[in-house]
Amino acid sequence: MSDGRVVVVGASAGGLATVEALRRLGHGGHIVVIGEEARLPYDRPPLSKQILSGAWNPSRLALRTPAEIQALDLDLRLGTAATGVNPAERRVTLDDGTRLSYEALVVATGVRPRRPPVPGAGTVGGVHVLRTVEDALALRPRLLPGHRLVIVGAGFVGTETAAVARALGTEVTLVEHAPLPLAQALGDTVGGFLTRIHQEHGVDLHAGVSVTEILGSGPEGHVGAVRLSDGSTVPADDVLLAVGSVPNTEWLTGSGLCLEDGLVCDRFCAAAPGLYAVGDVARWHNPRFGTSMRVEHRINATEQAQTVAYNLLSPGQPRPFAPVPYFWTDQYHLRLQAHGHLRGHDEHVLVEGNMEQGGFVVAYRTGDRLSAVLAAGMPPRELRPWREAVAAGTAWTALPERAPAAEPTASPGTDHTNQLEDA
Repeated sequence: MSDGRVVVVGASAGGLATVEALRRLGHGGHIVVIGEEARLPYDRPPLSKQILSGAWNPSRLALRTPAEIQALDLDLRLGTAATGVNPAERRVTLDDGTRLSYEALVVATGVRPRRPPVPGAGTVGGVHVLRTVEDALALRPRLLPGHRLVIVGAGFVGTETAAVARALGTEVTLVEHAPLPLAQALGDTVGGFLTRIHQEHGVDLHAGVSVTEILGSGPEGHVGAVRLSDGSTVPADDVLLAVGSVPNTEWLTGSGLCLEDGLVCDRFCAAAPGLYAVGDVARWHNPRFGTSMRVEHRINATEQAQTVAYNLLSPGQPRPFAPVPYFWTDQYHLRLQAHGHLRGHDEHVLVEGNMEQGGFVVAYRTGDRLSAVLAAGMPPRELRPWREAVAAGTAWTALPERAPAAEPTASPGTDHTNQLEDA
């Protein structure tokens, strides 16, 4: 590609990593970055941990200093949203009416919190979501000793927030429609382990039920309780909705692009000629696992951006994006880490360690292959051989010799969207 104009829609981690990679690879042309938020690019994973706990001030979230952003020589348009795109004309329309032509377009618009149609959710005060700095700053002062927080959804956002809130002395009720926290993604074994950990720390877990109504209290209409599908009522001073995310693709409607739980791309992360996607919004074909996936994790966004930048500048020799996805979550004294593709797995087995003591490894099978591993309370070096086995597409019957035999545990194997946009 020549030094033509590149437009990047999305000014978070994925968008920033894309423009940095473009400059590093030698692109000297005009780069326009469109960001709906008015803030410079910042890190989102700490929102449910360091920001909510009060350990960090928001200034620590910045991914780059203003001087570092300026050095990239960008046409940075913050507080602006894209409203449409015409891939045939290679033109993007902005909410101020501007129409930008491009030689290459990168979609990095991420996701937003899913808002279930629960009565009271949009009218009662004290109902929160957690995606932006402003969301975290609104919730943080409400996490007080004795204060009652109801968290709807026991995915990554919900369980991480529960751990932080309990450490601050907040009374936490966790409501999850599935039988166990995170079981749909991680399996019953890890879901049961997380249930025990949270209950040991005083979380009141209501599993297998959903919230049917958020009830106001007093003349100001602030939340006072939530009603559950089993007929019970749980008192609440605040409610956090953590029931997953929705890819920000509405602005692409009518463009002719394929939109199916994200912007659908090929193995090179291209959705159309000269049009790519990175980060949480991208659904691409990962040839390593032979399936389409959309990954909401910070490291994936950075790695994907580097591949997109290379492919954008080298269209005649594109590289497929075939990572072994990685994520982690910190809850209480434990860090859980996973490598691979866990969604839709057929079987999972405890292969190392002791779940009672908190140091263990679980292996996941999809078809006849080892597709993922998850560890809790284990040093990263202990997980390295397992990651290599996943990357190699190791046959399930040829697991590393260090793995002792264990009885398999069937998993629901269904898709799970209650994940923090770790990107």
